[in-house]
Amino acid sequence: MAMVGLRRTTPNHGGNRLHICLSRSPEISGHLSIFIGKGIESKGMAREKINDLVAFLAVAREQSFTKAAAKLGVSQSALSHKIRLLEGQLGIRLLTRTTRSVAPTEAGEALIEDISPHFEGIEAALNGLQAKKGEASGTVRITASDYAIEFVIWPKVKEFIIQYPSINVEFVADNSLADIVSQRFDAGVRLGEQVAKDMISVPIGPNVRFVVVGTKSYFTRCGRPQSPDDLTKHTCIGLRLQSHGGIYAWELEKDGKEVKVRINGQVVFNTILMVLRAALDGLGVAHVPEDLAAPFISNGQLVHVLDDWCPVWSGFHIYYPSRRLKSPAFSLLVDALRYPKKA
Repeated sequence: MAMVGLRRTTPNHGGNRLHICLSRSPEISGHLSIFIGKGIESKGMAREKINDLVAFLAVAREQSFTKAAAKLGVSQSALSHKIRLLEGQLGIRLLTRTTRSVAPTEAGEALIEDISPHFEGIEAALNGLQAKKGEASGTVRITASDYAIEFVIWPKVKEFIIQYPSINVEFVADNSLADIVSQRFDAGVRLGEQVAKDMISVPIGPNVRFVVVGTKSYFTRCGRPQSPDDLTKHTCIGLRLQSHGGIYAWELEKDGKEVKVRINGQVVFNTILMVLRAALDGLGVAHVPEDLAAPFISNGQLVHVLDDWCPVWSGFHIYYPSRRLKSPAFSLLVDALRYPKKA
């Protein structure tokens, strides 16, 4: 477990020096000393150290000097130099650099773990001051599936960003059930059953039902499946979940009996929208959200099969760590997305 020790001393010439001791084990230790003095030079030194830490956090979060430099508005060489100076002052390597990637070392992870909450708190406090003036601001990063973004989140967010022009919202479309803490997202969106118990979650949409569909022409050629076992004899369109490294096994249920079907097929996507497209093109059977398929079922382009095996699941929830300090911008966005409870 990472440990940070804080010690304040008073040098002979006045002012205070704050020593930050970083260690994850007896073999790994380092010190960062920030002098908070009475003169202009001392204040400048303190600001410089803080800027170094901000630079380090940016590189660690982006896992790229190029991307971090662009966000900070500095050159890549200047940023690299700043990080090398910080590592020299600490006497510890904070980042592992290769030609392809940048990643925190064990000591770097320890430092991130301990200083990130403080910087996030400062940012939230500053945003809070803006909110008191009626000017909530900041950036909120959310990871969600392409389907959730387009059909559940975006209809509400497109109005939200017009109402709050100083709030930026960044979406990362991802079906991999990303770890929002390690990947430093403000929040994620998943179906209710998929949200970890230690997270705070807020419903943002109605319950969801996935259905099994295909075209009439496909079922004329290959016949209609009468049971989940029949699906193994059909060409099914796969959805790959990167977090599991495999193809999603279709989850079906009838009379309390749950079945997971490991399907086979020629085509696999990592986006549900393309799974639907392939089904519409007659390439096989698909397992997709009912509201996504409904217009095509209504107009006869798709046929719904195994209806009694398609259960209703808890709808999409936005979730975030319970210990996260919420900024006004984040709170406003959650409220805008919140799905109203039935009376």
